[in-house]
Amino acid sequence: MAKGYWIAHVRVRDPERYKDYVAANAVAFKKYNARFIIRGGKFEQRAGANNGDRHVVIEFESYDVARACYDSAEYKAAAAIRDEAADATVVIVEGYDG
Repeated sequence: MAKGYWIAHVRVRDPERYKDYVAANAVAFKKYNARFIIRGGKFEQRAGANNGDRHVVIEFESYDVARACYDSAEYKAAAAIRDEAADATVVIVEGYDG
């Protein structure tokens, strides 16, 4: 079965409040056994529009689990904090199982 992934591009507006989001999202990520593949770090914008200053890829057991995490009460609470602190684009993608 193919894994599921969140791909997020984030522009942090309030770094102190964003720390609260990071603490809050840990509850959902632990519950759904999320694993960070990319969490910030150095990057180069090579093409396209600049979609943020922070890029994140999170791996889940499956696409359905990735969706369930995003839709969970635990993550919704964290996302409310995220929206106060940052502008984010989040895409849930099914991994390649070829």
